[in-house]
Amino acid sequence: MSSPVFSNHGCRLNAYETEAMKELAQGAGLQNAVVVNTCAVTSEAVRKAKKDIRKLRRENPDARVIVTGCAAQTDPDTFAQMAEVDAVVGNTEKMQADTWQGLAADFIGETETVQVDDIMSVTETAGHLIDGFGTRSRAYVQVQNGCDHRCTFCIIPYGRGNSRSVPAGVVVDQIKRLVQRGYNEVVLTGVDLTSWGADLPLEPKLGDLVMRILKLVPDLPRLRISSIDSIEVDPALMEAIATQPRLMPHLHLSLQAGDDMILKRMKRRHLRDDAIAFCTEAKRLRPEMTFGADIIAGFPTETEAMFANSLKLVEDCDLTWLHVFPYSPRPGTPAAKMPAVDGRAIKDRAARLRQAGADQVGRHLAAQIGATHDVLLENPRMGRTAQFAEVHFDSDQPEGQIIRTAIKGATDTHLVA
Repeated sequence: MSSPVFSNHGCRLNAYETEAMKELAQGAGLQNAVVVNTCAVTSEAVRKAKKDIRKLRRENPDARVIVTGCAAQTDPDTFAQMAEVDAVVGNTEKMQADTWQGLAADFIGETETVQVDDIMSVTETAGHLIDGFGTRSRAYVQVQNGCDHRCTFCIIPYGRGNSRSVPAGVVVDQIKRLVQRGYNEVVLTGVDLTSWGADLPLEPKLGDLVMRILKLVPDLPRLRISSIDSIEVDPALMEAIATQPRLMPHLHLSLQAGDDMILKRMKRRHLRDDAIAFCTEAKRLRPEMTFGADIIAGFPTETEAMFANSLKLVEDCDLTWLHVFPYSPRPGTPAAKMPAVDGRAIKDRAARLRQAGADQVGRHLAAQIGATHDVLLENPRMGRTAQFAEVHFDSDQPEGQIIRTAIKGATDTHLVA
């Protein structure tokens, strides 16, 4: 018998939960199993998950194959019908100890093949929090799960359920433990991070949580926020951006498009000018601020002129780190029924967006030559600046530590110190 093999697909939150599942499986004594944590964000993500399941079955012919994650939650029957799969587990069930205790038994004939409940009925975040998923230098803390919005291209609310928050006191206690264990940076993660607090008493905002963490954990050197929806940013978070140097000057924005008509058809809650206004104000408050962004290329009905507005948004918002998604229809979403853009045009637009992003990265990196940066070492030869630029060293440095260093050069992708 052997320890289970875990394969993770998709977002940082999925990776966090894979680490939590490893602990739960180990505690239950699960042996000789393969666990695949799937993603449902695009049809391509689901295709890759199925391919991975078949590959892992070939490599582990005697192991039991357990499939979980967002694709398993939204379409459990598809995975249950795969000859390679022994069990399908929902997103709520995968974070529960008793699920893994049942799976640790010889579950063929004893446990239901499909354990997937209605995710929309879930009202609390999973109680299982892990201390210190990530590198030895950076830890990720899940503070929120689910999403109350219904963007027309997105299947994720049906995989994650409605928005629910981890109470601030629980988050602060976890971060204190991480700092005691030597972590120098903590990243707050969630599916819709800026909706944190809406389901808690007094409805606190994400900015309130950030300010509370920085006040109550004074020994935490660096706090970072993962992807946010700029239209939901609250005054306390803007105050933190302006006044808290321990909050890192790097924000990843869920923008998706730069054309007002496409944004409306996506059912987003912001317009082009809202995105530009937010980035302008954040830069005014914190001049060293850098932005990443998610942008979809070739959303249904997108004309070349509409795409040009998205392309120009890279410059207008001074975006640096782009995540470009060529649009692919997700069955069950309203956008899948809209008039599609030609596949070649989608591919071409995605390539142009990626080139615009690469150009921005190059300009940002070139501008850092001669500057001095505090760099958090992820391994002995590589670390990241506060703005998340990668820095390479020609000799070993103390992993996990923050060192102050002068930047002596830059390539197209990283800085040299």
